[in-house]
Amino acid sequence: MDEIAGAIADPVRRQILELLHQQRRSVGEIAEQFDISRPAVSRHLRVLRSSGLVSDELVGRQRFYMLHPEKLTQLIEWLARFGEPAGWERHLDALETEVYRTRRDRRTRHPSSSDDVKENTA
Repeated sequence: MDEIAGAIADPVRRQILELLHQQRRSVGEIAEQFDISRPAVSRHLRVLRSSGLVSDELVGRQRFYMLHPEKLTQLIEWLARFGEPAGWERHLDALETEVYRTRRDRRTRHPSSSDDVKENTA
């Protein structure tokens, strides 16, 4: 997980992942998207490849890179823990639900005074 987190720490590498999420691309297609040298793009691709986030395939004289999003699963699951409500927030949500349920039950058992007036005038 640390290697993957390190690989996606760089904004250029995150952009490369976004490009590869759409489709596999050649090194040239990837390099065209950046204002950095092609060797610099190759170094970023090497980091992504060593982390397992991307793989490459040689087709003729072109090298194509493709994304392996399943490698992000462990990191995504770890990060998701921080998005879950804290224990006290869940308790407050449960309390709010119980308050609404109690109010609804009281209205059902004790009709409002306006309902009593309607019954007496009929």
